Amino acid sequence: MTKQKDHAFGKDVYLLGKDSDGILYWLEQPKWDCGWYWGFGYIETYQNNRLPSKASDIESHSHADNFMRDYFTEWNGSTPILAETTFSEKEGWELSELFKRFYTLRECAGMFGRGGCHVSGTSDYLKDEKLAKRINEELIPKVTARIIEILTPKQA
Repeated sequence: MTKQKDHAFGKDVYLLGKDSDGILYWLEQPKWDCGWYWGFGYIETYQNNRLPSKASDIESHSHADNFMRDYFTEWNGSTPILAETTFSEKEGWELSELFKRFYTLRECAGMFGRGGCHVSGTSDYLKDEKLAKRINEELIPKVTARIIEILTPKQA
């Protein structure tokens, strides 16, 4: 499949591929949300495979946190959602790694920003706002930029 970049709800979206029924799957661009976390990894399908003009046009919404198993390749008996992709097998493995990095870094940034994981309520000794800031401002943008680079159509 040909790589495609388009727009939905004022955001860039990148075509990942389609399933065996011909339904197209799009990845939303990364966005710094609510002033404290990265919103990214959102994969959506749209009614009638048309880019949406309103929220009710979204057919399904999922996350790329298990990209390799859910979308890209057979893994432990799973059948990937995408029957056809806009990326090569090599790019698919890299995307799988990058999505895993993104989610891991996002969790780490939250933990270092808060000082813990908010399980027990006493979690200040790991607080490192400088590290959280570096993760959010330097490391995550490197990872998401590479994902977008892989999915962006090449200019002729």
